[in-house]
Amino acid sequence: MGWLGAAAVGTSTRAAIADPAADKSVSFVHTHTGEKLTAVYWHDGQYQPEVLLQLNHLLRDFRTNEVHAMDPALFDLLFDLRTKVGSDRAFQVISAYRSPQTNAMLRHSSQGVAEHSLHLQGKAIDVRLESFPTARLAEVARSLRRGGVGYYRTSDFVHVDTGRVRYW
Repeated sequence: MGWLGAAAVGTSTRAAIADPAADKSVSFVHTHTGEKLTAVYWHDGQYQPEVLLQLNHLLRDFRTNEVHAMDPALFDLLFDLRTKVGSDRAFQVISAYRSPQTNAMLRHSSQGVAEHSLHLQGKAIDVRLESFPTARLAEVARSLRRGGVGYYRTSDFVHVDTGRVRYW
């Protein structure tokens, strides 16, 4: 089963915060490229392939410009997170997809970068939410119990991913 099929199955088997038939959108500002995108990625009960391509491009490895398919379930997680905190503001993207080269470089120059990071698979994103306390965003993300959540106080961002539930 491909990305879209797997994500659709995952979406149908969990309780959604919003009406599953309702449109779902995400809004991003990439802190490194300055690019902005607000897009309805779920419409008429299905993911919108053209919009997913736009999101993949925005969330590319900004160091290498390599584009990778992002897990649509990550957008569902971000949609539900933004809905739960009651914000219509854009997520500020610190890091999304990482190429193997970028991940290796970051592992050598920083602490806390996993060798087999879910960023390499398009299943993780590091964000903050404009005008919303990052510590509180991490708490709400943990309450969703939908994957990994890391809070990086010093760097002021939250990592969320669609892997197994775990916190740091």
